[in-house]
Amino acid sequence: MPVSVAVGLLLAVGTAFGSVAGFLYKFRGARAAPDVQLRRPLSSTVALFRSPVYSLGIGIALGSWFLHVGALALAPISLVQTTIAGGLVLLTVVADRMFGIAVTRREWIGVALTAAGLACLAATIGSTADAAHSRYDPQTLAVFIAAASTVGLILAVVSHQGTVLAVSAGLLWAASDTSIKALSAHSSLGIAVVVQPLAAVIFVASMVGLLVSARSLQLGEAVPVIALTSAAANLTTIAAGPIVFREPLPSGALDLAVRLLAFALVIVAAALTPPPMRTSET
Repeated sequence: MPVSVAVGLLLAVGTAFGSVAGFLYKFRGARAAPDVQLRRPLSSTVALFRSPVYSLGIGIALGSWFLHVGALALAPISLVQTTIAGGLVLLTVVADRMFGIAVTRREWIGVALTAAGLACLAATIGSTADAAHSRYDPQTLAVFIAAASTVGLILAVVSHQGTVLAVSAGLLWAASDTSIKALSAHSSLGIAVVVQPLAAVIFVASMVGLLVSARSLQLGEAVPVIALTSAAANLTTIAAGPIVFREPLPSGALDLAVRLLAFALVIVAAALTPPPMRTSET
């Protein structure tokens, strides 16, 4: 494994820690803020940032995002996202022990199954870690980003359930993450990279996803909502590896079976997610 890829994976580990902590702070802050109105994005965003706890969560998440950008620039996208998704194993422990959020047995099992599925994905990475795999076909990238964004926006429009909005936010962030990986192939542009069309996609998808995520945290419970957001974002972005960036797929029957098992575990975990419900706390 090249040194650059190893450094990228270390950054991905840091991203995983920051993502969990940032999410839980945002959960507390969002629950204390007025209801997010997706049709009034600016006023809703201002209201959210009036919560010091939510702002702290955003600060932590922003630091995590910079680590994520570095990881995507140095290592294959599927390997980075699998490493970050492995941070889900921290979610229930941190929520229960550090934030005092009650975690049900069903939620413990669901998060554990999700983590196990992602671990199976990691076991089938194979030769993916041999290079950063940043090259892409523009048409394939455009279709992939458009599909993830469209489904995410449709879910945000038609549903008022926390768990569905969590998946919506995850898909929007997957579109952003895939764009970040593609933009890393244009590093030779220097500062001019900010006027590249992909930069606009990253900004819009990230900001809309942030607002949808805040609403999902207001409507649902912390652990299932965060787990579903992470699973939707990471599974979609992992899929971008072979689809968009031509990362090698498992060649052996055993590796293929393990990868199918991985997706089955994540699907079962999603089925265990409790139905959305809002507590009396605001």
